[in-house]
Amino acid sequence: MTPPLFTPLALRGVVLRNRIAVSPMCQYSCDAADGLATDWHLVHLGARAIGGAGLVLTEAAAVEPAGRISPWDLGIWSADHARALTRVADFITAQGAVPGIQLAHAGRKASAMRPWQGGGPVAPGDPLAWETCAPSAIPFAEGWPAPHALGEGEIAGIVRDFASAARRAVAYGFRVVELHGAHGYLIHSFLSPLSNVRTDAWGGPLVNRMRFALDVVEAVRAAIPDEVPLLLRLSATDWVEGGWTVGDSVVLAREAAARGVDLVDCSSGGAVATARIPAAPGYQVPFAARIRREAGVKTGAVGLITTPQQAAAIVADGEADLVLLARELLRDPHWPLRAAQALGAAVPVPAQYERAMPYR
Repeated sequence: MTPPLFTPLALRGVVLRNRIAVSPMCQYSCDAADGLATDWHLVHLGARAIGGAGLVLTEAAAVEPAGRISPWDLGIWSADHARALTRVADFITAQGAVPGIQLAHAGRKASAMRPWQGGGPVAPGDPLAWETCAPSAIPFAEGWPAPHALGEGEIAGIVRDFASAARRAVAYGFRVVELHGAHGYLIHSFLSPLSNVRTDAWGGPLVNRMRFALDVVEAVRAAIPDEVPLLLRLSATDWVEGGWTVGDSVVLAREAAARGVDLVDCSSGGAVATARIPAAPGYQVPFAARIRREAGVKTGAVGLITTPQQAAAIVADGEADLVLLARELLRDPHWPLRAAQALGAAVPVPAQYERAMPYR
């Protein structure tokens, strides 16, 4: 009997060969300012498709230049990105995996340095720096610049940017689109009362704070073919009293599903720098389970999932429909093939690697 982790997952017109996904992971490997995918992206993402993942998601791809987390982040704001991204999507497809792209706008956490350069905001006056934006002019943390508070016309423009980026993504060969609504980036910053203190139609009560996220969902759903699945990554909680809660996430997930979201990718945190997150193996899985149960939508679980047995139990117990791995897939691109062996699943192995199988 095939373990549930290795059963196909149907999402609209797409079927994943298993329930293992490569979680979006920033690589900070584009040339500064252009957002073009490089050979690094091809090899990094392609290796994980070869390694047996069912869904391979790119890092956050900015829908406009000011939406990049760092100057070295991936972009999809113009036709200039077509050739490099199509090459990546085509290679992933050729390995039997499904290529997906995460569309994002970093909001007030944009214009940041790479982690190995210290992180934090790019220094004012540096030619690589730019003005950031957010629902309210509240800095992310001490030492960060205050963002520009978006006007209604600017908000509408960013919604259009998401829709345009989604159309490009499908044209470039991506078969799954995910919206980044987590980790304190722009969509999340509208959701959280810690970062959104507006008093107009975009702030205040929950229904108003959800407006931007749902407008983006509607615009993107309308921009892509019906057979293309739409995923939404959420920070299920801010881990701060008075912030966004898992109960809020249930409400948003239900509304997003009604507008065409097919799976909610359940992460947490990132709204403020002072949150204390009790990270431990599988610590975010209960969020995926609750949202799946109460919102009636498929979910993905992510966060310190490292062993085949742990991942298999999440799916078998109905806590989530998909397991997304990040650091573990950095350590071992072939984790899905190793997991299949450990769980007794028969899965195809690339012909080029057969002589090295099974793992010993």
